[in-house]
Amino acid sequence: MKLPVVIHQARLGADEFRVIRPAQPLTRAVLTDHDRHLDAYLDQDAARSIAGLWLLAARSPRSLIHLPMRANHPPAREVPNAGSQLDLVLLHHSLQFAPSRWKHVRGRLGPGRPQTVSLPEAEHDDVAVTDYAARHYRENRDLFHQHLRAETLFMTGSTKAFRETARHFLDVARKGPGYIPVHPGYPHFCTELHSNDGVLGDAREIHIEYCDQWTDHTKVAPTSRRHPNE
Repeated sequence: MKLPVVIHQARLGADEFRVIRPAQPLTRAVLTDHDRHLDAYLDQDAARSIAGLWLLAARSPRSLIHLPMRANHPPAREVPNAGSQLDLVLLHHSLQFAPSRWKHVRGRLGPGRPQTVSLPEAEHDDVAVTDYAARHYRENRDLFHQHLRAETLFMTGSTKAFRETARHFLDVARKGPGYIPVHPGYPHFCTELHSNDGVLGDAREIHIEYCDQWTDHTKVAPTSRRHPNE
């Protein structure tokens, strides 16, 4: 899997931060805050890209993976109890980044350097190999924790947590497009980061749903590298 990204550098005082963004904006991806839980609505391309970025977070412990999407148009169908839309940042717990610094880091990002990252093809990697029993051991530290700051959800986790849960987005990308046409009475394909799965520590559940109809009808110019959410 080839994943085009842009790598940015930002200096804040004596500290320098490495921020990775998708090369093209994820225009058909929405993350909504519903207080007790979060909803992610994705088309096939966005779901596959986020799966790749999720895997990239697993192998990039010194980077912040930023997915700007809080200004995106919502799906065309009605969604329940619309809440505030958020950006998403994925980061390894070892980075120990303080979310309170994010707004300043985001405002100091340089122009960025395009790069293509090679990731294992989903059919041959180990993202679905999970020891579910071990997740519920008291000693399990491979848990996600969340913080909300500057209209951004921070998902902080371990390499194992990111690697094992990328499958949720891969499932949406692979199965969502084929499910909708053959289930017209209930065209709803979804998966979830659930509290019973043993992957959430101080974190809310995330419902992840495939959507094939969107309110936007414009395409982002291929040459554009500036995200509308900045």
